[in-house]
Amino acid sequence: MSSISRYTLGFALAACLLCATVPTSAQVPEAEKRYVRIGTLQSRFSAYGAERAWNDVYYEGLTWPSDYNYTDNAVIERQWIGCQNFTDAKSQVWENYCVAFTQAFAGTSVFPMVHKQTAKIDLPFVLVDGTEINAPYRGESDEISTDQIPDRIVTNIVNTSMGVTMTRRILAFSQQWHDNYFIKEYTFKNTGYINATNQKVLNATVKGFRFGFGVRYSVSREGSFSIGGDQTYGKHSWVTRRGETYAGHLSDVLTEASPIPQWLRAGYSWAGQSEINTFDNIGGPNKTGDGRLRGPQFAGIAVLHADRSATDKTDDPAQPNTLGWHAGDTYPSLGDMTLGTMPEQINMYKMLSGVAYRGQGHPTERMDEMYMATKPDPYVVHGDGGGTNLWINFGPYDLAPGDSVVIVLAEGVAGLDRQKCYEVGALWKRAEDDPTYKGPFTLPNGSTTDDRNVFKNTWFYTGRDSIMLTFSRAKRCYDLGYQIPQPPLPPPQISVTSGGDRISLSWVASPSESSPGFGGYKVFRATGKTDTTFQEIASLGPGSTAFDDVTAQRGFSYYYYVSAYSDGSANASGGPNPSGPLLSTRFYTRTNQPAYLRRKAGDALSSIRVVPNPYNIASPGMQYPGEPDKIMFLNIPGHCTIRIYTENGDLINQIEHENGSGDETWNSNTSSRQVVVSGIYIVHFTVTADYTDPTTGELMYKKGETAYQKLIVIR
Repeated sequence: MSSISRYTLGFALAACLLCATVPTSAQVPEAEKRYVRIGTLQSRFSAYGAERAWNDVYYEGLTWPSDYNYTDNAVIERQWIGCQNFTDAKSQVWENYCVAFTQAFAGTSVFPMVHKQTAKIDLPFVLVDGTEINAPYRGESDEISTDQIPDRIVTNIVNTSMGVTMTRRILAFSQQWHDNYFIKEYTFKNTGYINATNQKVLNATVKGFRFGFGVRYSVSREGSFSIGGDQTYGKHSWVTRRGETYAGHLSDVLTEASPIPQWLRAGYSWAGQSEINTFDNIGGPNKTGDGRLRGPQFAGIAVLHADRSATDKTDDPAQPNTLGWHAGDTYPSLGDMTLGTMPEQINMYKMLSGVAYRGQGHPTERMDEMYMATKPDPYVVHGDGGGTNLWINFGPYDLAPGDSVVIVLAEGVAGLDRQKCYEVGALWKRAEDDPTYKGPFTLPNGSTTDDRNVFKNTWFYTGRDSIMLTFSRAKRCYDLGYQIPQPPLPPPQISVTSGGDRISLSWVASPSESSPGFGGYKVFRATGKTDTTFQEIASLGPGSTAFDDVTAQRGFSYYYYVSAYSDGSANASGGPNPSGPLLSTRFYTRTNQPAYLRRKAGDALSSIRVVPNPYNIASPGMQYPGEPDKIMFLNIPGHCTIRIYTENGDLINQIEHENGSGDETWNSNTSSRQVVVSGIYIVHFTVTADYTDPTTGELMYKKGETAYQKLIVIR
């Protein structure tokens, strides 16, 4: 047995032991969730062992890239187990018996027993002008385990009425080349536990055990803003598969120099053309805005390992038994789990065996290659308006009492980066608005085209290689027993302080300072909003614990993060990922509240300025980047009340300015949060505290004095 397989089995054994050692009555609330927020792929995981993304407002989860808003890709993960010739605790015999991992069946056939998150390190303390940014997330991890390799491990243990206990472990990494996938280890053990008490009730072999699920992706929530609202639940998503030749590549060694392995067992999804759109919506271009591609994501699952049997732990190239597509909302309902549901139980077991329910699916087909040319809207293939699921099943296995099988998957999201989405989308939009503009447009291979849609779509479909590269890295991580090169640990504390002539950053040294190959620290900054690209503004050597940003300009909002980095000497092989320096993840230290240059209080009421004035919503280049509704009051008293009136004298908003600076911001909204209309407004300032010159002591203005300015708003 190789060291890697021993390592993998060690994880499985740990999971099995955990099943056996939890308290005898440890059921946790089925609605409980754990959030993983440390990479470019972030998500939530439910106590009952599968995911329904709807949060009563929108479909939440699998956000990628998580740097930006509205990048959720999850819709639903319907998950089942089934078996044959099953005798339950009441001695009732079932031809087939199946269990659905849903919140609705919690307490009936699924019983969440353990749900916890273990972190490699505690969250750093990140302060902006004294406010602790990470405070809302500090309690999300239940334990700290400095010995673990993944940054986060979420552990579910769920008993089922079948007497099979599922242990699910989700592993997440912050290393920059491995942070857009989760590895999911599933261990199914015949414990005989049938409810929320870990007491052995059943003591028979579970025969013909199968595990499977249907997963649907929105790819993505923001893309639906361009494609149509029904894409929020994946109505127009295509599904394809890879890995038909996997058995012939079992001995292949993957490296970063290898071509992207199309032979990996994988399935993935992306948004196709909606029949309601008259324009080419592939990639979700922002047709009414800047053209940016808002739905560049490819999301899916790769199989990393599946036991051959309960006694043979080597990888079975014949698994999964199903890897294809199925109509999204077409599946057998298990009803109230009584004997009257036997027909649907039989149908469910057939579905877990690869038989499409009501014929609306295919267990091995590349859906897009079969139908894209003739039926451009994916759901038309099967007529199910719920969209299309990636369909994956495993088995059958026989599980004697105490036996277990392990299945390991990777779920990831990839695609074009944000900058390329801007570049491609802007050129597409120019040609869309002016059909006479023919470029030429440069394609990924360096050739050119004069067709705007060919240009856009060719760049978009490079995401297929991106998702397979993601799965390749996940497979390499698994094959290495998760021993991928590690970045330095982040600074455990960072403070960002607004100042009069600079914004100052200070931090506590990384615990990795004394490790070989420690390179130092990099400081990154974004302007106007966090939902944008951060730029590196400083690279500092070991021992550095402070940096002053003297290039910041007054009136702008600034966001920062500090990463510790290595010199690359411990990441030179190019095996598990590209060689070179590694950075601690930005998601540990990134600020989400702004810092500013604070202007000193104005020395005379006559020096007050309103900027921009006039305020023209149609001229974004004259406003503050990323903050289109921002208006600034400059050189104001350090303590004053600011009232904004219409030209007719109606008070629409009031701001209490008490921080002692000479700047204040207004978001051009009324007190009832309505955006102001075009017109002339009067801004009235009332001093609320005496102000003396800090150098001479001269009284510059006193409490009760007033001044006003006119403001013109053009919309």
